[in-house]
Amino acid sequence: MLMTKYASVQTNLPGPKAGELLERRHRIVPDAVSYGIPTFVEHAEGARVQDVDGNTFIDFAGAIGTINVGHCHPKVKAALHEQVEQYIHTGFNVMMYEPYIELAEKLAALSPGDFDKKVLLQNSGAEAVENAVKVARKYTGRQGIVTFTNGFHGRTLMAMTMTSKVKPYKFGFGPFAPEVYQAPFPYPYRRPMEMSEEAYNNYMIEEFKKFFLTEAAPETIAAVVMEPVQGEGGFIVPDPSFVQAVKAFCEEHGILFVADEIQTGFGRTGAYFGIEHYDVVPDLITVSKSLGAGTPISGVIGRQDIMDAAGPGELGGTYGGSPLGCRAALAVLQVMEEEQLNERANAIGGRVRERLLHLSSTYECIGDIRGLGAMVAVEIVSDREQKAPAKDLTKAILANAQERGLLVLGAGLYGNVIRFLMPLVITDNELEEGLDILEQAIHVCTPQYV
Repeated sequence: MLMTKYASVQTNLPGPKAGELLERRHRIVPDAVSYGIPTFVEHAEGARVQDVDGNTFIDFAGAIGTINVGHCHPKVKAALHEQVEQYIHTGFNVMMYEPYIELAEKLAALSPGDFDKKVLLQNSGAEAVENAVKVARKYTGRQGIVTFTNGFHGRTLMAMTMTSKVKPYKFGFGPFAPEVYQAPFPYPYRRPMEMSEEAYNNYMIEEFKKFFLTEAAPETIAAVVMEPVQGEGGFIVPDPSFVQAVKAFCEEHGILFVADEIQTGFGRTGAYFGIEHYDVVPDLITVSKSLGAGTPISGVIGRQDIMDAAGPGELGGTYGGSPLGCRAALAVLQVMEEEQLNERANAIGGRVRERLLHLSSTYECIGDIRGLGAMVAVEIVSDREQKAPAKDLTKAILANAQERGLLVLGAGLYGNVIRFLMPLVITDNELEEGLDILEQAIHVCTPQYV
């Protein structure tokens, strides 16, 4: 019997109160809005969440990577309370406010590149992506946008078009935006068995270049948009040589390179921006998620000449860069520096990989362990040699872990990846208990599915 100190689930899920809320939810909220665990939050702090029935959970999901500084960080709460007392919203397009300017200055200073930059603030990651596309098209005078297989960029029309996975993100929602193409992206774990890593990387670089002979002419492309680590795609980490080759190709052909840092940004990979691991400087960067610690805020950071290509009134939005989001984001950046969360991310990731590697010696279902910093994933397979995806086993492990008090998410094209997005303020004891729960779930579920 696993003894837990921080996680405690004393009811079935959903419990009595959550069950009533779930009935109300199904009556009024479309079923298309999914949920990971059948209960409702009452309180959250740091890396722990309590539901309405008093059950407590260790959070390895982080609201899909939005809570790197933890739930309800005191500095974030203080900043929000102070802002509410002053003003909530005036609309930056109507009467401007200083927090927008201060946040833009800090983001420009932190982001890669020693050139002059400007920053546009919006609400969501999808909005940031859409605006990056608008800016790239305006600057280059071209229409084409290239993304990658297994990539995810959002759910609005353009962002959904740019996203790779058909179900559940695109199925039945067409027609899609025109002039969007998907280039091949490396999947190192699934490279042909006869290929070495170096040969595979060289092959994928050549396939990327070939793409511009068979699918889209370079002179028609405004931007290539890449996640430094693919998020929804299963935390797939490309070799630096591939990323550098893509950037070099963009420079050769006047194509803008856009780093989609919405899930990789602000400490998740052990750096402020995931692209820092590749010695590549993007022309544009999209940010959101953990920038706001749970408040809606996003942005596009880019070279000044690129960002100034659009004319007055051509960029903006009613709530874009709201005062509350800006103040929360400024507090996040302060916390990251003071609590050294980039360093903490590397320590967390190292421990998670260490535990998973230990488990792989016992459980044959663990096929691959990968990631950067605390952006770590494990791919679950039914056959290590054939690397056959074990989707049902993955779902069972996730459900069992949740029943034991661990919030954890799946991902991947085949639905067989378990990803870790725990707040970077998680304590060592909480981290170890969460990993113990995951191990117990794997132990219980594996005999039934493998």
